[in-house]
Amino acid sequence: MSHHLDSPQARKDPRLDITDLYVFRGERGTVLVTNHSHSLADPDKPRGLHPEGKYEFKIDGNGDAVEDITYRFTFGAAGADGSQPFELVRLSGPEARDPFGIGTLVADGRTGETADFDHGRAWAGRAGDPFWIEPTVLHAVGAAFEHGTTVDLSGWDPAKAVNLFAGHTVHSIVLELEDAELAAMAGPDGLVGVWAVASLATDAGGWRPVNRAALPMLHPLFTQQDEHLGDHLNEGHPREDHATHGAALAAKVAGVVRAYGTAEDPAAHGRAVAERLLPNVLPYRLGTPASFSFAGWNGRALTDNAPDVMFSFAANSPVALGIGKESVTSKPRAAFPYVPLA
Repeated sequence: MSHHLDSPQARKDPRLDITDLYVFRGERGTVLVTNHSHSLADPDKPRGLHPEGKYEFKIDGNGDAVEDITYRFTFGAAGADGSQPFELVRLSGPEARDPFGIGTLVADGRTGETADFDHGRAWAGRAGDPFWIEPTVLHAVGAAFEHGTTVDLSGWDPAKAVNLFAGHTVHSIVLELEDAELAAMAGPDGLVGVWAVASLATDAGGWRPVNRAALPMLHPLFTQQDEHLGDHLNEGHPREDHATHGAALAAKVAGVVRAYGTAEDPAAHGRAVAERLLPNVLPYRLGTPASFSFAGWNGRALTDNAPDVMFSFAANSPVALGIGKESVTSKPRAAFPYVPLA
């Protein structure tokens, strides 16, 4: 899993869980996608998108891990047909960083329908999950990074690998922004950084962040057996990530690399990996094909093999799932809204 049910808070209400963030080139511009409310969750839990929550895409244009633009989705209660009304607000400058910022309403609509606005379009609704994971490999990776061992797959047969998420569904939020909207705030190289936050309104009138997502696979690597870290990685702000979590992530990486014997100085290697992973922001160069791969991290397409890439990078040794995009039962679409049919 990338972020699927990655913490106690996310499991308490899967509507606020961000299972994955994707950023890629679309038909008109840059596409941002988050998935929520996974069907793997406890069947007694509510489904859809939380009417007391807010779902935000944060975009940084100058590399300081501070958002310059925020796009905020809020949803109403489901109607008799199951669809939910939504509003999309754009916030920029200091307001982009203000949880109480008012911003400008740019679109409204209902889930399952496309909402066009002057510099983009939006869609939200139920979709197939395009992500895949092999449960035996997943749990072996979690154990290795918790206990400082190699990834033990000695009793596993790759020929029998299965996709834990085959046939499962999510509720997607899709935002496509035309080039001019982001080019104006990006640097001369067109590079932006993206992350997503899901928050819940509190009884005291504030907002409590429940999930924060950017780079894939951080939680499967580091928090499967460390739920305290799982909750805390979802809190705070990217600019604080390295100071807050850098030492913990570096130590976990150093333990695995030391076990494999693949670094002369495991502690230094662990620090270097932590510096690459934090701040937790997904980089993307505008106008280019997205690819989260061994060659580099440039956004993330719906069919990128993030688990193999991140597991192998963090372990400094090859770790493969034995399955790929062929194991996804509902394929992404070539046209907007791009996410698979449910």
